[in-house]
Amino acid sequence: MGDLIVSLEGTQAGQTLALVLAVSAAFLHAVFGALQKGQHDPWLSRGAIDASYGLMAAPFALFIVPWPEPKMWPIFAGAFVIHSCYKILQAQAYSRGAFTVVYPIVRGMGALFSVVGAGLIFSETFSPQQWFGLGVLLSGIFGLGIYNLVFLVKERETLIPALCFALATGLFVALYTNYDAYGIRETADPFTFLAWFFMIDGMLMPVIAVRRYRTMLVRPAFGPLALRGVLGGLIAFFSFGSIMLATRLDKVGEAAILRETSTVFAALIGWIFLREVVGPRRLALMSLIALGAVLVEKGS
Repeated sequence: MGDLIVSLEGTQAGQTLALVLAVSAAFLHAVFGALQKGQHDPWLSRGAIDASYGLMAAPFALFIVPWPEPKMWPIFAGAFVIHSCYKILQAQAYSRGAFTVVYPIVRGMGALFSVVGAGLIFSETFSPQQWFGLGVLLSGIFGLGIYNLVFLVKERETLIPALCFALATGLFVALYTNYDAYGIRETADPFTFLAWFFMIDGMLMPVIAVRRYRTMLVRPAFGPLALRGVLGGLIAFFSFGSIMLATRLDKVGEAAILRETSTVFAALIGWIFLREVVGPRRLALMSLIALGAVLVEKGS
């Protein structure tokens, strides 16, 4: 499978596959975010998810994929630090703000910073149409966040800290997007990077979750939490794995933009499953996000 991905790099088929992977990652990432924000404490949810995908990745990393080249160990260490900071900031944001407010801010800032980072690190350039599309997409994302902020937010007393953590989380989204793109391009087999990344990345949050669980006066039932972790772990494989493969096959900036259509899926999930209101204005803003992504893709 790794040889197939490598053979598609720089080809039209590879660009098409990258498009499919990025859009798939957008939907799955929205589901992943909703799982972390759902009925359980975000720290516990993230700990259960990370423990699940770390354990599931271990057999593949240790026994199935080729072992990493020596140069990959410092890269894995850097990825562990960056993703750990991202997850801590994300949990802080979700602990303080509504999902439909925090999530669009995180993804919008992540998209903007990812494009800037891809230009600096990989010398990628955007056409005028693509910059216009990015502006349309960001107007939809931030418009959705502002609309939810004005009309839907209940956690007013924690709103400012939630937004600050959301902005910081968006910065780390861009940082890990570009860093992971660099890492997956440095190894001969992309699935070596994915397997070892998930195994290593799953080590920190379970420790934090266990410590938090022990200090709780009212502890949630273990069974539903574990089930959420297993489901989230499987989704994470396909969500994060898809976007990492997309950044190896095609431009990092374009993949990052397409992934941020996750805000559309997040709003739908918030409406259907979290009982958050979706009206014509929010539908119009979601349409802007989708339109912006189409303009970016067509402008390449």
